[in-house]
Amino acid sequence: MRLAVLGSGSVGTSVVNLAGEYGHEVVALADSSTAAIDDGGIDVENALERKAGGNPVGDHDPDAVFETDYDVLVEVTPTTLGDAEPGFTHTKRALEADRHVVLANKGPVAERYEELQDLVAASAGSIRFEATVGGAIPVLSTIEDCTPEAVTAVRGVLNGTANFILTRMAAEGLDYEHVLTEAQDLGVAEADPSFDVDGTDAALKFVILANVLNDGGFSLEDATVDGIENIPGSALQLAAEDGRTIRLIGEATRDGVRVGPRLVPEHGALAVTGTQNIVEIETRHAGSLASSGRGAGGPETATAVLSDVGRLPEL
Repeated sequence: MRLAVLGSGSVGTSVVNLAGEYGHEVVALADSSTAAIDDGGIDVENALERKAGGNPVGDHDPDAVFETDYDVLVEVTPTTLGDAEPGFTHTKRALEADRHVVLANKGPVAERYEELQDLVAASAGSIRFEATVGGAIPVLSTIEDCTPEAVTAVRGVLNGTANFILTRMAAEGLDYEHVLTEAQDLGVAEADPSFDVDGTDAALKFVILANVLNDGGFSLEDATVDGIENIPGSALQLAAEDGRTIRLIGEATRDGVRVGPRLVPEHGALAVTGTQNIVEIETRHAGSLASSGRGAGGPETATAVLSDVGRLPEL
């Protein structure tokens, strides 16, 4: 497949680095202001060296990406809420041109799912978005294999930053603010960590899961969301005395989405530590299926993107 990659952050650069191993060719790579484009395949090494050196990734306007001879638009620009722009428009342009789209950007799938499905119905192209939920963990493909109709609920831990903070608070008896500073120093938490610690990131992922289970009907505003900012260290100590701990747990069902701190058994499946994620999929015919691993990171998320590309039909 010939890939046009929109977004040259950690996921985008990992996609273009790994594409050759998966048998794909990158014909375009764009950041917010420039693009490297070559219908015969861009010089990936040169483009990434330019980017790393603080120079433009290429000599073209990003809009020119849509005029290239590509098979799959890989949309890995940052997630935005509300109107999910510019990711939604990028996706729309590709589908209207009868091209495939693979998304790592959660916004369009969480906020405008029904509109995406209408675009797909009118297009020769299709859309996949495994990378929007759980990084390399095969959540959506497992649901697809079971069929969404046979899945009754999906629950788990889908934010590594929040999980790291809660793990450290429990292990060391430290307060939230102390561990948050540590997480920022280690690069586990962003300078503005609100998207992770207030539950928004996890909620977006579970909204996507609810949309998959219900064939749409949900956006972020439909989710009940609580974060971890107000959990005192004493709460984790009290939980430990009872053989339990606290994790930021999300759940998607036919009825809706809930995300918030929950008590779980200290040595139970949901008590993953550090930046690990875990997802439990409840099914009618196969029981409970669990998968865990790193739910974020450039190479990890890129593997989900490229696995999706491999599942696409030839145009």
